Parts: sequence; structure tokens; C-alpha cells
Amino acid sequence: MSIKLDYYKVFCKVAECKSFSAAAKRLYMTQPAVSQTIIQLEKELDICLFRRGAKGVVLTNEGSNLYEYIHTALNLIEVGEKKIKESLDLVVGELKIGVGDTISRFFLLPYLEKFHDQYPNIKLKIINRTTTEQCELLKAGEIDLAICNLPIEDTALDVKEYFYIHDIFVGGEAYKKFSKNPIALEELTTLPLIFLEKKSNSRRYVEKYLEKEGLRINPEIELGSHDLLLEFARINLGISCVIKEFSKEYLDQKGIYEIRLMNPIPRRSVGCCFLKSVPLSPASFEFLKILEESEKNS
Repeated sequence: MSIKLDYYKVFCKVAECKSFSAAAKRLYMTQPAVSQTIIQLEKELDICLFRRGAKGVVLTNEGSNLYEYIHTALNLIEVGEKKIKESLDLVVGELKIGVGDTISRFFLLPYLEKFHDQYPNIKLKIINRTTTEQCELLKAGEIDLAICNLPIEDTALDVKEYFYIHDIFVGGEAYKKFSKNPIALEELTTLPLIFLEKKSNSRRYVEKYLEKEGLRINPEIELGSHDLLLEFARINLGISCVIKEFSKEYLDQKGIYEIRLMNPIPRRSVGCCFLKSVPLSPASFEFLKILEESEKNS
């Protein structure tokens, strides 16, 4: 745009005040400066914007048409600036988080509650997906943060770790005898195994570890949720691979037992991912602060 935005602001103020001198006072300018601005604007547009008279100025037809557009545009700019400020102040806005069902239930809920208490006007959108799907949504700009099982190897993403988790195997009463003494991985793989679906990051992590040990698995049953792994183990349908930290209720009260291993699976983490190339929104930044402060205190 060849014409400066300031010219249009002067034009609108003169149109509203119907006077160069009154507009000058409102704009904290001199009257000659206002007059010169309008002259320059008329020159660049090659039209007459005002008719001068003894009582002031009035818009010409062309000036009136232009005013309708410019007045609307300036109002939209003002509204946009206001919305940006409100967003920075967390008065309005939206936070979109990708998370799996299990992590949402056992980890995320208290932080969502705390964030909502502090910023009640920020709309929360929670999308349940696998870790792989969350990463794709992040890179497509459809979510702001992904709370998921690590590790994740993706150069487009930044990752913050929050707490450690342990992959273990559990069984019901029929498999209680295997909980008394640690067993070898080779013996474990001869038992009927229950795993999450192949697309699960948790499944891939455990499979990768077993492959390093020279072992491959062929699960008897594949399931879509962590809760089902625990329930299937409880009714003796096999040995389930679960996350210990998310299975405490079952281990303590519901008749399932940890099958201890001579070579336990190395611990891993739950963490938060976000795009490296895009600055965090104010809402995302504040949510991460809540996560970090709470984990530090705990």
C-alpha cells in the first residue's frame, strides 16, 4: 500500500469532526499538518474528499464511500490489536492439547484443573490420539502441545521430560507363581502375551528392547487401551505389558501380580512435545509453567 495508514487515520478523524481544527486537536497535530495530509491523500488518490465551507468540511460522494471502507478497516485493526492483547493477558484464547487416554487419566487431569482455575476464559480442547498421531497433528498445526509417551525421535519437535515410567508384565491368579522369583526374558516370551496395538509407542519401545536381546514377540491378544490390558490380565487371559505407575490400583487391590524379570525393561518418560519452529502461544507457555512447577514441587 503506497498510502500510509496514518493518512487514513487523519482522514477519518476529519470526517468525524467535520473540521480540520477540531481533528487537529483530537490528533495532537497542528491544523496545517492536518490540511497538508488531506491534500496529499487527495493527490495520491486523484479525487476530492471534502468540500470546504464556512462552517467546516463535509465529505464528497467519493469521500463518503471511501470513509465507509476505511472506518471499518480501522475498527477491525483496533479489534485485532485488542484481541492480541487479550490473548497475551490470557483473557481469551484456546489451548489445544493432544494426549492419550491413559496419560490423560493418570497424569494430565490435575494440571488441566489448575490451568482452568487460573485462566477460566481460555477454551481447552483435548484430542485423544496415539503418540504418533499426536506428532502428526503438531506438525500440521492442529494442536499446540502433545503430552505423550517418550522417547520420540523427530527433529521438528522439542521435547520436555516430566516423570519416569516403567514397563512391566502382569498376570492374574493363574500366573501368580511367576511373580515369586524373577524370570528370564526367554521364558517370558513363551507365555501368552497381551500387548497394545502395534501403532502404540509403548508397544514399539518394549519390542525394540526385546529385539536388542535377540527376542521377538507374537502376542496372543492386541488391545487398544491400557485399562483393557489390566482387565484381560485380571481374568487370566494372559500376561499383559503395562505401565507400572498407571497400574497401582490393580496391583494393590484387584488381584494382579507383577511378573518380575531378571533383566527389567529400562525406564522411559512421559513428556510434552511442541514445534521447534513455532513460538509457544501465551496459553501454551503458561500451561508448561504449571507442569514444570508442579513436577518440581512433587
